[in-house]
Amino acid sequence: MMEFALEPATWALLCAVAMAAGFIDAIAGGGGMLTVPALLTAGLPPHLALGTNKLAASFGSVTASFAYYRQRLFDPKFWIQSVFATAIGALLGTLLVDHLSIDFLNKLIPVIIIAVAFYSLFGTLSHSDSHSLPRVTRSLKLKQWIQGLSLGFFDGMAGPGTGTFWTASNSLLYKMSLLLNCGLARSMNFVSNFISLITFVALGHVNFLLGISMGAFLMCGAWFGAQSAIKFGNKLIKPIFNSVVIVLAIKLIYEAYL
Repeated sequence: MMEFALEPATWALLCAVAMAAGFIDAIAGGGGMLTVPALLTAGLPPHLALGTNKLAASFGSVTASFAYYRQRLFDPKFWIQSVFATAIGALLGTLLVDHLSIDFLNKLIPVIIIAVAFYSLFGTLSHSDSHSLPRVTRSLKLKQWIQGLSLGFFDGMAGPGTGTFWTASNSLLYKMSLLLNCGLARSMNFVSNFISLITFVALGHVNFLLGISMGAFLMCGAWFGAQSAIKFGNKLIKPIFNSVVIVLAIKLIYEAYL
């Protein structure tokens, strides 16, 4: 177990960021693009920041995924191939990140964050009014394995932006409504968060007290976010989300490269 001393004001600020991230993540994904930069800015080493973020994010993702499940917007049996593939990918990605140097991670994470932020800003999601699930075919199962392995691996290795990638790739791979898309994205995000968290704990890269504190606020934000997504969609969140993420990413890139 790794601990890291923080000032009370910094601790409170991280919890506030976590609540905002939980709200945003439940709607559009990408909450980690707020919490990971905030943890790094607070002075946590990259490995510890990633592990602690996984603990906090698991609180939020399980809350959001359960809210979608209750509304029948996620069917675990239908997406079981995605669950297994995502779990395997997350395990492999987390094992890899333990072998990467701190200097490499300091330079890699800001680049990932800014790339996802620009994708979120300029990318588009295809919409469908259909609330029915895709037809089960061999092609569908292959898509689930490729998507799950790659995004699970990315979440285990880095994390920030995985929810956004899930939402975007769902719109390309499956013809279904945005709410079914969000239900799948948030649920798979929980799978990769949880598997990655277990691995980070085994490797000793988690600050439990900070992660649980942020997780409680993430859970509150995720509950309100999921309810808002089910009722209103994400039109209000996207411009705020993009603005905050881009500012934080530019700050981290400046610190890492300039």
